Amino acid sequence: MKNTKDYLLGIDLGTTNVKAIIMDSDGHVAASASEANHLIFPGPGQVEQSASEWWENTAKILRTITASAGADVVNRIRGISVSSQTVTMLPVDKNGNCLRNAMIWMDSRSAAELAYIENTLGFEHFVSIIGAQPDVAFLPNKILWYKKHEPELFARTWRILQASSYINYKLTGEMTMDQDQAARSQCLDMRTLKWSDEISGVIGVDLNDILPQPAEPTKIIGQVSPQAAAETGLASGIFVVAGASDAMASMYATGLSRLGEAGESSGTTSLVFVGHDRQSPTQLPVVTKPCSIQGMPWIFDAPINTSGASVKWYLDRFGQEEKAEALARNTDVYTYINELAQQVKPGSNGVMFFPYLLGERAPLWNSYARGMFIGMSLDTSRADMIRSVFEGTAFALRHVMSTIREAGGQASCLRITGGGSKSRTWSQIKASMLRMPVYILDEKSGDVPFGDALLAGCAVGVYDDLTETIDRIIKVKEVIEPVEAWADVYDRMYPLYLDMYRHLDGDLQKLRALAL
Repeated sequence: MKNTKDYLLGIDLGTTNVKAIIMDSDGHVAASASEANHLIFPGPGQVEQSASEWWENTAKILRTITASAGADVVNRIRGISVSSQTVTMLPVDKNGNCLRNAMIWMDSRSAAELAYIENTLGFEHFVSIIGAQPDVAFLPNKILWYKKHEPELFARTWRILQASSYINYKLTGEMTMDQDQAARSQCLDMRTLKWSDEISGVIGVDLNDILPQPAEPTKIIGQVSPQAAAETGLASGIFVVAGASDAMASMYATGLSRLGEAGESSGTTSLVFVGHDRQSPTQLPVVTKPCSIQGMPWIFDAPINTSGASVKWYLDRFGQEEKAEALARNTDVYTYINELAQQVKPGSNGVMFFPYLLGERAPLWNSYARGMFIGMSLDTSRADMIRSVFEGTAFALRHVMSTIREAGGQASCLRITGGGSKSRTWSQIKASMLRMPVYILDEKSGDVPFGDALLAGCAVGVYDDLTETIDRIIKVKEVIEPVEAWADVYDRMYPLYLDMYRHLDGDLQKLRALAL
């Protein structure tokens, strides 16, 4: 029988790996693959990645999935959307050659440049321009650092690209930047959605010249070139759309499509979303960004740095006993620690964990914050500590949700996708922490490339109504309700969680200075 289906290709270039899927218009995955990316650490606070490796890995997995899917499917791919980690500082020359490794969001070497920008513009005025809390992760300070410390390379720079922009360039030959990543760069004036002339003046760089003009996520920016087709196994001429950040793509993958719901993409980090009907003030710790879903024109989105990473960190550093016991029981270690955590009463017998192992983004925007266990005693058990890690990351989630509510956002349920959704204990803690039901989605939903493919389908006309499509394709597998007794405990503990962090904030900053 002749294949008459339409297919879509979603690619996500994350910090740890690049992933891609080919799926049909009903959401069935025809082929998928991933490849690991590597971090480069040139010096203290410096974290880079190789754009050449990004493309080599992308081309490799595209060859894999196109071969797996077959020519009939590949020839029916209607559109491609690429998302990526954000924010990245990748300078290229006029010919698209990379002039240095990409400085990624984890890179914190430009703290002095950020302080200069804040002091020159004034902190509150800077916040009113960018619509976010300034942080060393973002682009203005990185551009200024690059200009000051590598002037010869800067003089040869034609454009500064994002990670997804580079993959789009390799696919199409066009240098672009999507509006979503532009809004996250802290170079965009969120009041006008144009590059900020004031920031340009402070850093001495014309942002309108060095950054591509922002394009709507659903804008078709080009087509797969013959050269890219030869390298990837794709057919030349497939439409490529501007795409979005991994945050926005993961929002689509959570099935969040209407006001009144929240979504969490729960992986190494967590991304939290709540739709809104209007733009928020720009000086808040968590602010709205433009959204392409009809009836939900704005979206609060908030990144939490180390949610799943906190669980992995515990197991990597202290979990040898749990790993050995899980092996003896012939079970997965994550299943085993969920059983242990379930046996501990809410509140972890007085142990509180603060999941700031890499500083914290929303809602603190504090690179000096650090991870802490507080409240341990001689009778503290390993199970207490494991449950406290689950609870500490849930306290961080509650802090984000409370901040969004204070800004006007509303939600009565939380849709969870990603690896964190596989932990029923963790999800029940979150439901109790937030006093709202948690919706666990089916396995085909939630992966970031799935959201990319939905975005591509909307852009090229495969889907007429994205809300209807999301409702049809993304299904809820289980609803987990709050445990009232747990919720009562968390309501009493949450103010203490906030106060402890606030009391220690200044000391943590001093500790960071001593450690450097």
